[in-house]
Amino acid sequence: MSTPKSNRQESKATVTNGNSNGTKATKAVVLVHGGFVDGSGWAGVYDILKKKGYDVLIVQNPTKSLADDVAVTKAAIASQDREVILVGHSYGGAVISEAGNDPKVAGLVYVTAFAPDQGESVGSLIANPPPGAPVPPILPPKDGYLFLD
Repeated sequence: MSTPKSNRQESKATVTNGNSNGTKATKAVVLVHGGFVDGSGWAGVYDILKKKGYDVLIVQNPTKSLADDVAVTKAAIASQDREVILVGHSYGGAVISEAGNDPKVAGLVYVTAFAPDQGESVGSLIANPPPGAPVPPILPPKDGYLFLD
């Protein structure tokens, strides 16, 4: 339940899974979950990519604040010894938009995700959705926390 939006063009990054001599993937894949869920939602994608020989991490964000989630995602990026492709779903798109400034990030992939431009937030995208776009039933923040209706 998210609204995809972006006016920016992302860099084109190639992810290869190595070759028959067993070399490592040239880029790692870092999967970032959306809000109100956890990293287990990426289990099927993780399994597929691992079977194909990719190095994959699933970020388990605390979803307490965007800053906290970006910090955890940046820690996952820092743990890699090569460039990474960040993949975000739903609210995870906002997280990868922020964490994507890291020099190790070779590309961003938005999977039905928020893709806020500079100065935008998930809140502003929900408040002003494009005509006909689905809007998640998120209630106004209470004591700094979001709740679903």
